[in-house]
Amino acid sequence: MAASAPPTAPRPKRPRPPSGRTNLASCVVATIFLIFIVIVILIVYYTVFKPQDPKIAVNAVQLPSFSVANGSVNFTFSQYAAVRNPNRAAFSHYDSSLQLLYSGSQVGFMFIPAGEIDAGRTQYMAATFSVQSFPLSAPQRLGPTLPNGDVKKKMGFNYGLRVQPTMEIESKLEMAGRVRVLHFFTHRVYAKAGCRVAIAVSDGSVLGFHC
Repeated sequence: MAASAPPTAPRPKRPRPPSGRTNLASCVVATIFLIFIVIVILIVYYTVFKPQDPKIAVNAVQLPSFSVANGSVNFTFSQYAAVRNPNRAAFSHYDSSLQLLYSGSQVGFMFIPAGEIDAGRTQYMAATFSVQSFPLSAPQRLGPTLPNGDVKKKMGFNYGLRVQPTMEIESKLEMAGRVRVLHFFTHRVYAKAGCRVAIAVSDGSVLGFHC
């Protein structure tokens, strides 16, 4: 009598592939999640880590030396300023300068050495340099110094005080550099401060400045 063949095991059923609706729902959920993450990152970036330009405040202007001879003037110029970095990352400045103008022409210039200001800190800077002799135009006549440091123009009136001949120069402090946010994104930032300085021609004293 012939032996019977052993019974064959049933084949496992193959899982059904996901339907088109399931794939579409997964894609929609993933897209919504990614959009949410991007929105959160943008909100944090623009509220916390958005790069801001440094703030410059000029505290004092002095002329340690001053002389007038044969219609020309030369002096030593000193300016003291406070530079505040409002960012949450260090501010590296490398392209900064201080320029002096008289009657619209440059009479002095100084490069400011590169440096770094820590996040949220204020750095005090002093710049002093000699200005070569240049012709002095007809001095203006300005009056007393106001409480805020400005100089009041007399416009032909004395206001009970002596009017003295003065000259006016303009200083321009410019600072440029970069801020690296989250150690990945680098942004260029820029700051400047322009001041008009009134100087007594008689002795070179600074009557006032306005920035």
